[in-house]
Amino acid sequence: MTRKFVDLSIFLENDVVSDPPPFGPKIQYFTHENTVDQITPFFPGLQREDLPDGEGWAVEQVQLSTHNGTHLDAPYHFHSTMDKATGKARPSITIDQVPLEWCFQPGVKLDFRRFEDGYVVTAADVEAELERIGHELKPLEIVVVNTRAGQRYGQPDYVSSGCGMGYEATMYLLERGVRLTGTDGWSWDAPFVHTARKYGETHDASLIWEGHKAGRDIGYCHIEKLHNLEALPPTGFFISCFPHKIRGASAGWTRAVAIFDDALMAATT
Repeated sequence: MTRKFVDLSIFLENDVVSDPPPFGPKIQYFTHENTVDQITPFFPGLQREDLPDGEGWAVEQVQLSTHNGTHLDAPYHFHSTMDKATGKARPSITIDQVPLEWCFQPGVKLDFRRFEDGYVVTAADVEAELERIGHELKPLEIVVVNTRAGQRYGQPDYVSSGCGMGYEATMYLLERGVRLTGTDGWSWDAPFVHTARKYGETHDASLIWEGHKAGRDIGYCHIEKLHNLEALPPTGFFISCFPHKIRGASAGWTRAVAIFDDALMAATT
């Protein structure tokens, strides 16, 4: 089989809804026509006409949060400590401390597109989906969840679309050795607008960010704003999602990619 790559990442771009306003990325583009004045100070006496076709360089200036675009969240984003379930909590690792072996492993896709926006996935839902696809989880497999949000990317309702992973669903994965997960939604948890409604009715603060907060008990990472998960089968591929190395940060951008390669898969059996 020829090696095949499937891009699972969204663009970093202006004017496309990928975050709540005003938290989106801002990209300023400088073109070959308007950058000559950036070059000439390096070379005294240089004139525009001295450059081939009178062109400078192309360069961009980008204003970003570490949580813009397809990115990997570190345990530090979720809480100041992690691994409480081991009997002794320890400081949460930041994105530059995430083990690289977590970021390149066989992938498993769970299809939760049938759940309505704001639904909180349970452990029973995860177990039923694994039974449906005939898969038993192995330690360090990367589990990604395909929600309705993936089909709404770029639309005004993207941020509020899709189901979310609850505490018990997340713990179900972590207790079986999974350390990296992902979603095509804006958040691993249910969209805030739906959780806010439930909180307003119950004033139960444990509903807020419950999937993220599972990292207090077992440290893990997750990818948010994946894309194109519909193109993946349930299993039979690797995922590569190494994060940008930002010292002490809560997240890092990643070009998440699915890799189909028989030799890679054979090495796992």
